[in-house]
Amino acid sequence: MKPADATDRADVLGLLHRAQRESGRNYIPEERLKEIARETGITESDIYGVVTFYSMFSLQPRGEYIIRVCTSGSCHLMGSGTVLGVLKDTLKIGVGETTSDGKFTLEETSCLGACEESPAMMINEELYGNLTPEKIQEILSTY
Repeated sequence: MKPADATDRADVLGLLHRAQRESGRNYIPEERLKEIARETGITESDIYGVVTFYSMFSLQPRGEYIIRVCTSGSCHLMGSGTVLGVLKDTLKIGVGETTSDGKFTLEETSCLGACEESPAMMINEELYGNLTPEKIQEILSTY
């Protein structure tokens, strides 16, 4: 493989985002990962390293909606454990699992950058803060 230049490496994130969107299950299939390596000239192991480094990427099928609960210090102190508990009970899944209908996947993340709105979560690209059990139920009902 040819050595990758900075442009190739910058393109990788966009290619990975597109591959994940196009999969229909919010993940990057192994064959697509290999194709991206061939297209960019970046080794498969380097592409794999990128995919496993960033939490927004997955090599396993996930739900239509990815719920990421912030577990940073601020969110933890403000009740992210309660948020996770409500989501687990409501969705009947654990962290890293997907509902049987393929609608939701529950994940933890180390920071959403929303400390002033602790506790916080994201559903796909939408940020929700100052969460309470009631607010969580209200949010879920819109999905």
